[in-house]
Amino acid sequence: MDGNLASVIDLRIKRTMDGLTKNNMEAYCCENAEEARELFKRLVKAGDTVTHGGSVTLKQLGITELLSSGEYDYLDRGKPGMTREDIEEVYRKTYSADVFLTSANAVTESGELYNVDGNSNRVSAILYGPKSVLVFVGINKLVRNIDEAVTRVKTTAAPPNTMRLGCDTPCSKTGECVSLKKSGASMCDGCGSDARICCNYVVSAKQRHKNRIKVIIVKEELGY
Repeated sequence: MDGNLASVIDLRIKRTMDGLTKNNMEAYCCENAEEARELFKRLVKAGDTVTHGGSVTLKQLGITELLSSGEYDYLDRGKPGMTREDIEEVYRKTYSADVFLTSANAVTESGELYNVDGNSNRVSAILYGPKSVLVFVGINKLVRNIDEAVTRVKTTAAPPNTMRLGCDTPCSKTGECVSLKKSGASMCDGCGSDARICCNYVVSAKQRHKNRIKVIIVKEELGY
C-alpha cells in the first residue's frame, strides 16, 4: 500500500479508536489476520463458552476454525444435522455465553457501532447477555458518521448478504436498496419482501458496562 494512503488510514483508525474508548468500548488494532487470531487467543480463555453471529469476516480471519479446536465450549449453530429447533436453542444459550463474536456493518469515527439485522439474534446478543462481545472489523467498515453507515448498509452490506443467504429481495437482483430511489428516504425505508434482512437497526453508542464490547480493527478489507 502507498505510504501516504497508509498514513491516512492510520489517522482514521486512531480517530475511531479514540471514539470507541470514549464510548466505553475497548479498542484494538491488528495489522493482519494472523495478529487478529493471536489477539483472540489472548482475549478468550480455554474452556470459555463461545458463539457467534453470521459473519463472513470471522471466516476470512480463520477465527471460526479456532473455535472448532476443542479448546472452547463452542455453541456451533452451523454444525451438520442441526434442525431449526437446534439452532433456536443455540440462540437462546447465546445470552449466557462467556464470549460472543461478531462483526459490525459499520463503525463510525465517533466510536459508534451500526448494525442492521433480520433475524436479530446477532444484534440482541451485542446489546445484552454474553459477558464479553468481540467485534472484528476490516478497514472497509470504518465510516465518518451514521449517515455514511446507513448508506453503506444499503449499498455495500445488505445486497451481497442477501445473495449469500439466498434471499429473494430486490437488492439481491439490483445490488442496492430500493429506498435509494426515494427522495428523503430514511434509515428504515426498504423493500416489502418477506425475505427482507433489514428489520432492526441498532446504534451502539456510549456503553454503561465499560469494556464489555471490544472492537478489533484489522488493517485488511474484510466481509461485506
